Amino acid sequence: MYHYFVGPLVGAVIGYITNDIAIRMLFRPHQPKYFMGIHIPFTPGIIPKEKSRIAASIGKAVSENLMNREVLEKSLLSDEMLAKVGSAIDEFAATQRQNAETIEQFALHYLTQEDVAAMRNDVTGGIVKMITGKLQDTRLGDSIAHLATQHALEKTRNSLAGRLGADLLIQPLAQPIEKIMAKHINEILHANSQQMVEHLVNDEANRLTAMTMSDIVSSHSEQLEQIKNGIFNAYRVIITEHLPRILHDIDITTIIEQRINEMDMAEAESIIMDVMRKELRAIVWLGALLGSLMGTLSALG
Repeated sequence: MYHYFVGPLVGAVIGYITNDIAIRMLFRPHQPKYFMGIHIPFTPGIIPKEKSRIAASIGKAVSENLMNREVLEKSLLSDEMLAKVGSAIDEFAATQRQNAETIEQFALHYLTQEDVAAMRNDVTGGIVKMITGKLQDTRLGDSIAHLATQHALEKTRNSLAGRLGADLLIQPLAQPIEKIMAKHINEILHANSQQMVEHLVNDEANRLTAMTMSDIVSSHSEQLEQIKNGIFNAYRVIITEHLPRILHDIDITTIIEQRINEMDMAEAESIIMDVMRKELRAIVWLGALLGSLMGTLSALG
């Protein structure tokens, strides 16, 4: 009578052990083994042996099916994602309304003091260069001299002296005076415009960087919706127009392949086992169940 129990039990043990060994042989041994110089079959395990091919296949599969342009665009431009972006913007604005930090202090959370100084110098330097170039344009001095001369003539015509004909006496002198004025104005602008502009721009930069984040947000509350829409538009442009180039430059296939190939097999085994431990144990117990059924059929036979 006992053979009705022994057969299923032995079958279950054999099924359990063989499946457990088969799963372990997927990973182990990690390196080929030799006995007296002869390579032992089935070493290394299947996954270590085919590591390069598996890495290339996984990299290609992820790049073509999980990280391609269509999938990422669909995910990154979904209503849910856009709602999250909008919520993040609103939350940021609400936080900054209560933020008493100056712009410079706020920037130092994300940049070094040197980076902030360099950024400020780049911006102010560019503004100074642009304005100075405009001020040193000889046409500007000529225009100022012409406007000043015309204004003086107009004031003279409308004055008592003008009614007595003084403007007729001044008129012939207007053009020579205008040329002299233009020459002196251009000389003044060439000599002093950069210093004056630097002083004005630096004063304004100091004023702006000393403003608190709450002042900035509160004083531009009407423009927040426009800024939000601008961020949305920039986000869409980045995803739709720049994402393909980004994906091409990143080369996800190669990155994944290299990462897997660089991975130690013990690390790879640990990762796979952590992900699939439940499923692999189910396979082992399924082997025990099938072994038990085979043992039962053998006993009944």
